[in-house]
Amino acid sequence: MGSVLETTMMLLILSDMALLGLSRLRTCIAVASFQGMLLGVFTLLAHEQALTPRIFLIAAVSFILKGFVFPQLLRRSIREASAQNEMDPYVGYSMSVMAGMAMFGAALWLGEQLPLTLAAGMHLVIPAALTTVLTGLFLIIARKNALSQCLGFIILENGIYAIGIVSVVEISVLVEIGILLDAAVAVVVMGVAIFHINRQFDHLDTDQLDSLKG
Repeated sequence: MGSVLETTMMLLILSDMALLGLSRLRTCIAVASFQGMLLGVFTLLAHEQALTPRIFLIAAVSFILKGFVFPQLLRRSIREASAQNEMDPYVGYSMSVMAGMAMFGAALWLGEQLPLTLAAGMHLVIPAALTTVLTGLFLIIARKNALSQCLGFIILENGIYAIGIVSVVEISVLVEIGILLDAAVAVVVMGVAIFHINRQFDHLDTDQLDSLKG
């Protein structure tokens, strides 16, 4: 089972790199959807020795929200805004992938410094989760399109979720699901904001919001 967990984490890291190198928004959303479903499966794999109804509930909520609900909200925003690609990001795609590799290296180092005791076969979990957190932050900062930034928020939450699943085993299920629902509300609010930004300015480039200054 350890090899399956490692494969899952490698897929998570590869999906992060893909998000950094892709410009087509629909493809990015599909990758984020895959990542969400992957984390739902990971929840079960990480606790295969002690599967309980609580773990199944957390995995199911994660799988549905991250794999289907969040992506569908973003696809709807794309249709409303008629946006297809991230145009002229602050950091180019080649440089973004290089930055992603650097973030992975930093995550490997940070993972070794954290005083966490993980089961065999889970040594890649923390580095992969930290890479996902850093990827989300990078997308929020390095992209101009509001949809890409919204996607970055979801990826950031994915990384935090992965860390929580392996390091905070005894946390209440209500708290965990509450975090996921908070993320869902945030995505809905962002979708509304994106719609109004596009209706008012006919674009989604957040750097052009400087025109609001008096």
